[in-house]
Amino acid sequence: MLRDDPTQAGRAQDFAAKVSDASELVHRLGPAAVRHPLPLVAAYHDPCHLAHGQRIRAAPGEALRAIPGLTLREIREPEICCGSAGIYNLIEPEPAAWLGKRKTLNVLETGAELLVTGNAGRLLQIRASLDRMRNQLPLAHPMQVFDAALSGDPVTTLTR
Repeated sequence: MLRDDPTQAGRAQDFAAKVSDASELVHRLGPAAVRHPLPLVAAYHDPCHLAHGQRIRAAPGEALRAIPGLTLREIREPEICCGSAGIYNLIEPEPAAWLGKRKTLNVLETGAELLVTGNAGRLLQIRASLDRMRNQLPLAHPMQVFDAALSGDPVTTLTR
């Protein structure tokens, strides 16, 4: 954002070089601790801020795939917005709800037992759509999944 600002570009670049998403950091560090099996089929959805904004696509999924027993399923139309997009769901509720339903149906189509995504807006949007469908598919942030794998918590802590 500040690359064309002669007074701030250097500072912004230095700062950006030090910033990592938590799942990117977990991937970079690798399995430094024992990861307990999580016998679970999950759908993983790239957060828009990572995929589009930071162009980070591989690291989060690869870090999740390193968890024994965890199977990740791809979601159809991953590039299509879920309808949250910042405040879009507040200022354009009808098209946002339609997009949320479309995204949710694609998630459900995977047959996954859990949706994993690192975007809070997407978690809220998908939960609202699932609630309208009377579906209780569990949702989790990747850090919750990593925590369960590291702590040895039963998979039910993620799926209830």
